[in-house]
Amino acid sequence: MHRPCSPNRRPARTSRAAAQSDTRVTWEYIGPPVPPNEDVFGIGYEEHDYGTGSYRDAVYHPLAKYNSVEEIEKNYRWPSPDWYDYSGIPAQVKGTDDWIVQGGGSEPYAGYKGLRGVEQGYIDLIENPEMVHYCLDKLYGLCYENTRRIYEVIPGKVIWTWVAEDVGSQEDLIVSLPHIEEFFLPRMKRMIDLVHQAGAYAFHHSDGACRKNLPNMIRIGTDVLEPVQWRCRGMEREGLKRDFGDKLVFQGGVDNQITLARGSVADVRREVEENIRIFGKGGGYILGPCHNIQSISPPENVVAMYETAYALGAY
Repeated sequence: MHRPCSPNRRPARTSRAAAQSDTRVTWEYIGPPVPPNEDVFGIGYEEHDYGTGSYRDAVYHPLAKYNSVEEIEKNYRWPSPDWYDYSGIPAQVKGTDDWIVQGGGSEPYAGYKGLRGVEQGYIDLIENPEMVHYCLDKLYGLCYENTRRIYEVIPGKVIWTWVAEDVGSQEDLIVSLPHIEEFFLPRMKRMIDLVHQAGAYAFHHSDGACRKNLPNMIRIGTDVLEPVQWRCRGMEREGLKRDFGDKLVFQGGVDNQITLARGSVADVRREVEENIRIFGKGGGYILGPCHNIQSISPPENVVAMYETAYALGAY
C-alpha cells in the first residue's frame, strides 16, 4: 500500500474497516507550562455535560480582544514546533509493519475559530482578511513543520495524513468557494505536497455537504475524502461515485445521524452492504462511520457495522 507518490493516486482498494489495525503517532510536549483547562494556544475549555456524555467546549478565545495584526504580533506568542519532542515516535511504530500508520496533519481554520471565536472567525473572512491570512500562515506553518518532523524521524512509515478543513453544513457549504480558494487551497496544497513527498496519502476531512468543493480538492491532489455524510444535500452516494470515483477514494459513509444512532441492526447491515456495492464498485472505498460515533448509538449497531464489513471481506 505504501508506494511512491503520484498525483491523485489511489490507496489499496479494500472494504476493510479502517479501525482494524491502525496506529496514530504522537509526540511529547516539552514547551512552557500550560495552565489547567487551556491548550498550548491559550484557548480555554469547559466540560459541558449533555446527559449521556460530555464535550470539552472552547469558552475563552485569546485573540478575540485584538483588532489588528499589529496587536496580535505585539501581544501574542505563537507555539513553536520546538515545544515538542519527536524522539519517542520511532518506538511507537516498532513492530507495526503490517499496520496503517497515521501521522501529522492540519486543520488550521478550526484552530483560528478557536482563537477568535466561531462566529467571529467566519466574520473575519469578510471583515478582517489580513488577520485571517496572517494567522493561517502561523497555524499552517506549525502544522507543516510538525508533520515534516514526524516524517523525518520515521521515514517511509506514515501511510496517511489528515489535510482537513470543515466547509460543509447539512445543506450546503458554510464557507464560500471564493473564500475557500483564497484562504485555504494554497496552504492545503502545500501540506498535500509535503504528504506526497513523504510517500503518504492525503486524507481530506470535511463534514457535511462539501460536494461543490470536491473539484478543488481533487485539483490540489487529495487522495481520500472522509467522512462522506451521504444524507447531506448533494452528497448522494451514487452521484459521488459516478462523478468523482475515478479520482477519489471514499472513507466512512455509514450514517451516524440516523442509521447507527436510531436504526436497527438490520438497517446497519443493509447500509454496509449498499455502501460496499455503491462506493466499492471498481475499488476505492474504506468502510467506516460517517463521523464520530455518538453515545446514543446502540453497541450492537456498531458491532454489526464491522461484523458485516468483515463478513463481506475484501474485494
